[in-house]
Formats: sequence, C-alpha cells, structure tokens
Amino acid sequence: MSRTSSYLSRLITILPLMLIKSQAAFAWGHEGHQLIGSIAEARLSAHARQQVAQLLGFDLGTAGLWADCVRSVVRKSDGTFEYAPDARHPEYAYPCRPFQTPAEMERMEDFVSRNWSNCPAEPGHGCHETYHYTDVAIQRDRYGAFAGTSDHDVVSAIGACIAVLQGRPAPRPFSIKDKREALLLLTHFVGDVHQPLHAGAVYLDSSGRLVDPDATADDPDTHTAGGNRIRDRYVNLHYEWDQVPHTPGCCATAALIRAADAIPITGGPLESWAASWATESIILARAAFAGSSFVPDGPGHWRIEFDHPDAHRKSRESIQRSQLIKAGARLSQLLNALWH
Repeated sequence: MSRTSSYLSRLITILPLMLIKSQAAFAWGHEGHQLIGSIAEARLSAHARQQVAQLLGFDLGTAGLWADCVRSVVRKSDGTFEYAPDARHPEYAYPCRPFQTPAEMERMEDFVSRNWSNCPAEPGHGCHETYHYTDVAIQRDRYGAFAGTSDHDVVSAIGACIAVLQGRPAPRPFSIKDKREALLLLTHFVGDVHQPLHAGAVYLDSSGRLVDPDATADDPDTHTAGGNRIRDRYVNLHYEWDQVPHTPGCCATAALIRAADAIPITGGPLESWAASWATESIILARAAFAGSSFVPDGPGHWRIEFDHPDAHRKSRESIQRSQLIKAGARLSQLLNALWH
C-alpha cells in the first residue's frame, strides 16, 4: 500500500470522530483562513492573480490552510520528520486533504525540518510554531520591542515572507526556500496577526491579578499563551476567539467583498504593515478582557469571569467579523502592492 493510501485509510477510519469538537486552537480555524483567502482572491489585480496562480496552482483560500497543516509534521525519535496527523484530532487533517499527496507531504516535512531548531521553542515543539503569534501585554498601545515579541514572531514572519517574494533571502532565523513557500506562509500569517489573541495578551500572577512583564522580570509562570491557558466556561478563551461568527462558511459573499473594498490601504512601506496590523490587534485584545476578572484554575491556568457575558459575546463576534474582513482586504492589498 502506498504512503498516501495508507494515510487515507487511517483517516477514513477516524472520520466519525469529527463530531467531537477539539478545544485546541489554531487561529481562525480552517474556515476562517479559507474565508480570508477567498476575500483576498476576489480583490486581486490581474497581475497579482496571475502570479498567485503560477506559484500555487490553487486558490488563496486553500493556501491559507498550509501553515496549520504543517503542524501535523512530527519529529521522530531518529531525528527525521513525518507528516502524521493525530488520529484523535481528524478535524485538523480533513481540511488538509489538498496537501496529502506524496510531493506536498514531503514539502511540509522539509519545511518543518528546516524550521525546527533554528530558534528557541518549547520542548517537543518546533520553532515554526512560534511564527504564528506575538504576545504583547495589553498594557502596551503598540507593537514594539516589548516582552512577548521576538525575531521569529508573526510580525517578523510576515516580513520574512515579503522579503522572499521580493526576491531577497529570508532573514534569520527563518528558512523559506522559495516564493511558493513564502506565499503559502504569508497567506496564513496575515490572517493570524488579525486575530487579537495572536497579538495581545494578559500576563497573570497566581492569584489572577494582571502583571506587567515589561515593568518586572518576565516570569514564564505569568504567561497565558494567548488565552490558551484561560478557560471561559467549557473552552479556552483562545479557541473562543478563533471561531468564525455568523459567516457563510469558507467562501466570500458579495457583501463581504464590498466591506473589504472599503478597508483603506495601510500607510507606510510594505515592511511596516505587519507591525501596524499587530498594533491594531493588541488594542483590540483589550476588548477580549474588558470587564473581566480571573480566578486560578490549576497551576499556570486561570478561569475568566465576565461582568456582562452577553455583551462581551456580542462585542467579540463584531470584532471577529471585522478582523476577518480586514485580513482578507489587507492580504489582497499586500499582494497587489508586491505585484503591481
């Protein structure tokens, strides 16, 4: 049996488990990234559309999934890498079907092998996983050289992708081998930086009180991992913000495209756009924690309690929809600027 057939056989066996909803969080989930790509695709200039088609061979909605699909590449005990989705979470493997061919799985494995140990990462995890976020304390009013940022965070990752698409090498520590890989990553990371909890964060002490990591020694025990260590009822807060509220699914409607058309182009040079977007998301992250308090929920974990839960939910859903539209608009603006 071929490698692809063996994998598909295992996937078919576990598909019924897709009724079980995981609480693990990837920014926006696959529908969100597909929607962002779909909005962007509809707004590409003729030249940008031609470049995208030549590099990818498929649409931006599909491309937006790739950087999460590579998270299923594992490092084996012999130091080699293998695309091996967790059978307990088929909901992550199913959207990745376009990349489950031998050539595409080899590309994912190669990317992870080059980006595994090139920067600090948690034990058992690769550096490439840090490319999806930055964790600036909500006490700050902009993205800058603060606790939670690095030369391998999502802002730096977007900059590295832009460099490669402009014909320059990716800066260290990134290893991006070609323009196709850069576009696959860029399409995803532009979406990530617009999810507020991928940019802004709260840091909490063991009693649930807000601390400022830039005013005190940065204590890893205060990190909330973008809300992944904060529980809101039955799910973690990050997962809650990753959901796509009241949208038609993966594909852009005429109304969403019209809304994207109204988003102004970000000012300044292309290389500064990602920092501007992160600044906006950091400020919006404050809304994720507005009117809330935190209760210890086990070592290194907390539970959030809102003064007005319904009002918070409505605010969250409004911000989510707005940010999805902005991400799609800005992805197209960036690609149109690169290929004007």
